[in-house]
Amino acid sequence: MAIKLVTTAAELRAESARLLAEKRGSSQGLVPTMGALHTGHAALARTAVEQNDVVVASIFVNPLQFGEAADLERYPRTLDADMALLDAEGVDLVFAPSVEEVYPGGEPLVRVTSGPLGEKWEGASRPGHFDGALTVVAKLLHYGLPGGPAADGGAAAYRAYFGQKDAQQLALVKRMVADLSFPVDIVAVPTVRNADGLALSSRNRFLSEQEREAALVLSRALRLLESRALANEPLELDSAVALVESQPLVKLDYFDVVDPRTLEPLAENCKETPFRGEGLALIAAKVGPVRLIDNLPLGS
Repeated sequence: MAIKLVTTAAELRAESARLLAEKRGSSQGLVPTMGALHTGHAALARTAVEQNDVVVASIFVNPLQFGEAADLERYPRTLDADMALLDAEGVDLVFAPSVEEVYPGGEPLVRVTSGPLGEKWEGASRPGHFDGALTVVAKLLHYGLPGGPAADGGAAAYRAYFGQKDAQQLALVKRMVADLSFPVDIVAVPTVRNADGLALSSRNRFLSEQEREAALVLSRALRLLESRALANEPLELDSAVALVESQPLVKLDYFDVVDPRTLEPLAENCKETPFRGEGLALIAAKVGPVRLIDNLPLGS
């Protein structure tokens, strides 16, 4: 069956109900995206298809997440290519609403607030970004609810899929779902990388060949910390920072090791003590004009 495009919440609910009945399904998955899809998004879709009877992918460039109008306008819109990628992975429905459909009264007066968890790291560099992201994710999670019951008459299982690459957003979405009692399971999918280690991102297309080569220092620095954590050695974060700063085309924003749930810095990352337990190495930098983020789980 060919993938189907819907543009309104009413169409999405009707098609979801039809597919659940037609497939005698018991589960539905949602893959929220902003489009400009790459193989990292394909991994999200593939995981959702493996775990659910019906899968919806949303494509919506959310204006609330952009600090400058120029950045919003520059964000690539590649709907036909995105549809082809999702179709190849077996996704059933693409929900591509207009801004008017998502925000019918203009920008919402009431938004989801990310709180202290959203004010650090990316939130400190991009004030208001996570409030905008959580507001649209909340709406998309509502839109993506199964449109009908499971084949046995009970409620269909509901899962939503997010990439580990956006680690802070993932932590915030998990916390929002828990704090506000959303009826959805959040599934984290590991970061997809090129063979040379660069994390896949829609922003990579804006890197020159020289800048792309320089950007590899981000993953090298993360792998350096990973190797030390696996060996239960001191992380010696300062030397990893120095490695990044040795690349002249890279301007470091932040690089730290944090608790994966609270995103609070871990004391071990600045002491000469063996690393134990688990952590999350976070990094963000500008490579030429392009801002990139990456992260890597550490330890057990």
